[in-house]
Amino acid sequence: MPSLAVILASFSLLIWIALTFFRGAFWQLNAFDDDVALHAAPRNWPRIAVIVAARNEAESIAHAVESLIAQEYKGEFHIIIVDDHSEDATADLARRAEAASGTVGRVTILHAAPLELGWTGKLWALQQGISKAASFSPDYFWFTDADIVHSPDTARRLVARAESQRLELASLMVLLRAKTFSERLLVPPFLYFLLKLYPPNWIADPKSRTAGAAGGCILLRKDALERIGGISAIRREVIDDCALARAVKRTGGSVWMGLTRKSVSLRACATFREICDMIARTAFTQLEYSAPLLFGTVAGMLLTYLVPVVLAFHSQPIVWRISLAAWALMTVSYLPTVRFYRLSPLWALCLPIAAVFYSYSTCVSAARYWLGRGGQWKGRAQAPAKQ
Repeated sequence: MPSLAVILASFSLLIWIALTFFRGAFWQLNAFDDDVALHAAPRNWPRIAVIVAARNEAESIAHAVESLIAQEYKGEFHIIIVDDHSEDATADLARRAEAASGTVGRVTILHAAPLELGWTGKLWALQQGISKAASFSPDYFWFTDADIVHSPDTARRLVARAESQRLELASLMVLLRAKTFSERLLVPPFLYFLLKLYPPNWIADPKSRTAGAAGGCILLRKDALERIGGISAIRREVIDDCALARAVKRTGGSVWMGLTRKSVSLRACATFREICDMIARTAFTQLEYSAPLLFGTVAGMLLTYLVPVVLAFHSQPIVWRISLAAWALMTVSYLPTVRFYRLSPLWALCLPIAAVFYSYSTCVSAARYWLGRGGQWKGRAQAPAKQ
């Protein structure tokens, strides 16, 4: 009868075979890297309303607004900054950025109404922006975050793809900061785990139920938003980007998600604690606030990422050979993500460490939820224990 070590090693290897070859090739990033894609320009460029929900973004809002004003877009283009009750100079800095650009009437600064019960903060701010944009009669809404700097061709590429492929929703996962040791160790795995949960090839497949989006950069057709019942249809969602993609796809819309290095997030998660907070904000929400799913996820993460490393040093040849094979598949599948961040290939060996940290952060997320502090963002608990 096989020993427990053989059974664990074999299960781990089977998991990695399934992830590598039967999970939508999520790790092959070139297939959905928008920076290398070619897009045919549409005959007529549609109108875009850019909506930025901003809360306490004094450090980055000016750079974000400057990058939006600098968009090389040939159609009508209007920017709405929704100041979500900021306690800093977010709104003033946005106004100064517009004034310094020399543009007139390109940017509207809107102060959000008091948060209504039953809404998350970001979605309530987006709702204010959508209502304000009605007078502009946009064909598309572009939802982007106040800490993201876009390349001048971002709007053009997004619209060209959406028009040529008849997409209802197109989103880009922007490049997150990876400068400190903790960021280099833990930020690339964030992208890897996201793509594993939401393989872009499955998202784009109309026959697949998988739907996902990257909330920092979403282009949404106005007709699609109206068809799902407006942004209020997902007003309670903490993971609002994926909820929006599911709603669009469920109603027959086509969805696409890709990657870009050209658009960059300025938000720093320089310490382990800051990265833990980033993960903990939505991790337990992803598990539908379920204790059994939490236990199963942590056990699965340890079996998938830690067991191959531990058993690679086992004395039995059959055990360490199977474990090394699993570890090799893990490393090879992670390498494209490491290259995407232009880091040394040696960082690919650190994925098991990152997996343990993410498992810990998921447990932190559950503890905060049970204590009534779930979904923490900008001073708000958006997923309290009593829904």
